[in-house]
Formats: sequence, C-alpha cells, structure tokens
Amino acid sequence: MWTITGETDQKLRNDCDGRTRRSFLQTGVLGGLSLPHFLQMRAQGATEVGSVRSNRSVVLFWLSGGPGHMETYDPKPNAPSGFRGPFGAISTNQPGVHFGELMPEQARIMDKLAVVRTVNHGSGDHTKGNHWMLTGFEGPAFNAADNTVQRRPAMGSVVARLRRNRTEGLPPYIAVPNLRGGTDNLFHYATYLGGGSNPFIVESDPNDSKYRVRNLTLPGGLSLGRLSERRRILGLVDEARRQNEFLADNLNVYQQKAFDMLTGRSVVEAFDISRESPTTRDRYGRHTFGQSALLARRLVEAGTPFVTVNCVPWDHHGTAPQMKTEEGANKLIPPMDRAVAALIEDLEARGLFDSTLVVVMGEFGRTPRMNKDAGRDHWGNTFSVTFASGAWNMGQVIGRSSPRGEYVMDRPISPQDVAATVYHFLGIESRSITFEDKSGRPSYVIEKGEPIQELFT
Repeated sequence: MWTITGETDQKLRNDCDGRTRRSFLQTGVLGGLSLPHFLQMRAQGATEVGSVRSNRSVVLFWLSGGPGHMETYDPKPNAPSGFRGPFGAISTNQPGVHFGELMPEQARIMDKLAVVRTVNHGSGDHTKGNHWMLTGFEGPAFNAADNTVQRRPAMGSVVARLRRNRTEGLPPYIAVPNLRGGTDNLFHYATYLGGGSNPFIVESDPNDSKYRVRNLTLPGGLSLGRLSERRRILGLVDEARRQNEFLADNLNVYQQKAFDMLTGRSVVEAFDISRESPTTRDRYGRHTFGQSALLARRLVEAGTPFVTVNCVPWDHHGTAPQMKTEEGANKLIPPMDRAVAALIEDLEARGLFDSTLVVVMGEFGRTPRMNKDAGRDHWGNTFSVTFASGAWNMGQVIGRSSPRGEYVMDRPISPQDVAATVYHFLGIESRSITFEDKSGRPSYVIEKGEPIQELFT
C-alpha cells in the first residue's frame, strides 16, 4: 500500500500561498518517498502483455468473513428448518431460479447475472480461504506460524502488473473504502510482484460527509485550480532546482509522475463522488456498500482495470461478538443487494457493462445446518460466486448443490477456476504467464484452473 500524507512544515510557511517553495517540494506531494517509490517500482516491474484487453475492468465485491449461500444465491426453501434458516426464497426474473428473500433487487435482474453455486475448496479456515479466493492458491492455515504471509499475488495485483491504466496517473488497482475488517482479510497484495502492484487504498468512506481521499489531498489548502496552472508550477520547480541541487536530484521522473497524479484533474475527479447527482446516489443507497459501488463505477469509467469493494463483516456464528445469522443477514444483505444491482444497471446505462466484469464472493459459505447459537459456521464444501457482464452469457445458474446445500452435486468449480475466469475476461492467459517468486523460480499466474466455459461459449 502506498500513501502520501500531505503534511507540511508550519514553520516554513512564509510566501503568498502559505508556504515556501522549498517546503512545497519537501511535502508528500512531490518529495515524499512512498508515492514516487511506488511509481518507480511500477515502472521497473510493469509488463504489458499484448493479449490483455486494455478496455476491460473488474469490480470485485469482496464479502470477507464468508456470506451464507443459503441466505443469498442458493436458498433451500424445501430443506428442514434447521437448514433453510430464518428466511424464505423469492423468485427471480429467470424461471425456476430463486434467491434469498432479502435480495429482491438482484432477483429483479437475474437475467444480467450468472450464479455459480458449486465453488469449493473444502476448507473452513478463514486464512486459507481468503488466500485461496483472492489469489487462486491455498494459503497458510490460521494456526500456522506463517499465517499472515501471502504466498501468491492477489488477482488485483496481477492485473496491476500486467495492465496500464487508461488515465495517466490513476492507479490500476484500487480498494474502496479500505481493506480493513473481516476475518483474516490479509491477502489483497502483490507479494513477489513488488510494491508497485499493491492496491491504492482509498481509506475513507464515500458515504461519510467527511469523505476525503487523503492520498490525493494537496497540502495546506493549496487550491487545485492554482496547481493546475502548469507554467507557474514548473516555474516553482525550476527555481527550486536552481536553489537546491539536492532537491533537483530527488525530483526525478517518478516524482514528476506523482506530481501529475496529484494535480491531474481527471484523477481527482474520478474520486470525487460529489459530482454524482443526488438521484444517482440515492439509487445506489446512502450507505457504505452503495456509495463504494458508485465510486467503483466512477473509477472503472475513468479506466481503472481492477477495483475491490471491501464489504465486511460476514462471519455470522451467532456467538459474541459475531452476529446471529438473522441479525447479520438483515444488516448486510439488503445494502449489498441494492449496491450490486444499481452498479450493474448503471454500467449498462452508461455503455460500460460489456467492458466490465462484476464479481461477488467471499472466502467460503456457511454451514447448511444452523448451530445452537442461531448462526452458521464455516463451510468450504460448496458456496456461491456471482458474475455479471454484458459481454458474457448471463441469466444462468452453473452447478447444483445438494438439496440441503451441503455438497456439490454437479459441476464443481475451484478457486483457480474462478481466478482463471477473471483473468480470461481481461485477456490474460493466466496459464502461460510466469513471474519470478521470492526464490527466483518461475511461478505461473494459474497452474491448473480453467475459465468457466459456460460463461462465454
């Protein structure tokens, strides 16, 4: 993760803008190590693969903690009460397909979704599951000594390494609103791909009236309008170079790019959710889920290849401090449902649905049988992942779980298959691309997984 703080040295403010030229160059805007260092690593490690489709993007709704498949995309209304849980099922606009009753918005647009009900990895370990679903590869066990060590790069980091953003200065991999929260929500990063492929994390809730992308904030109230006067800024830079050769050495090409990012109107505007009409904001829902999804749409529209919307927490065991299934479902499913549906319809209305893949998933599902605390525990034997894109075959359910939601009945799908599918959408031939791992050995992006053929053939 890279950030810049925008902090200034109050003691050095003495010009008409409230700062000296020297302090201006020493702030995080130009002189901070993290952003230029990030850009340098990105330049050194970037690889443009010819087959990668430069006009396509992915929005991942990451439901860390594990959503209950029985309450969302794979209800079992005919199962015994101890299995079907506190909610019923509702019809979708596709005959014979049902969703949990708390998902009317997505039920209304099932023709724009493809639900895979038989993803499995067999583990109820949050740590393993998070790593498995975010990277395609099994991770360390929760009780292992290396349980926080990421072994493979996350999908977003692979995309960041292989893809250039269509908007100069806009990061290729962005997380909204943060990557905190959830259970063992650790493995969104680049590992051996290098820091330049890590996500840019917004670290601010776009539903909050105080929403502010601190990483893009200019120091001390210096206006963007004035900064956009490039001749004046270049004059400051030239004068600073003449006055201080040390600063001149540090003001290299990567710091220039950092400056361009922070002063480029297109980058700042992409993050500026206040530009959306109240009607549009209301349609997504005035909550973190909805406004984060709307910000994701703005970022995709600006050309960001991979956006993670981190929606937490979904670990509903029923034992304190976790919520009971009914409580957690009522709190989280309706805003998630509304946000996903609004995003899909908005992408379609703006002509972006064909070039965008929306993915909704967590690290596993929940136990089909309710526990004694009115919750559900961890279940990796079958669970649902949902895809949406106008470029592929929507309106279908892929795979079938058992009548009580316990096991795969047909068409098992692995985490590597899910990852391979995401890469395939972007034109990344994941079984043909290797990177050197930490030991210097070539490591394939995906080793055994296959894209889910029903989606696009």
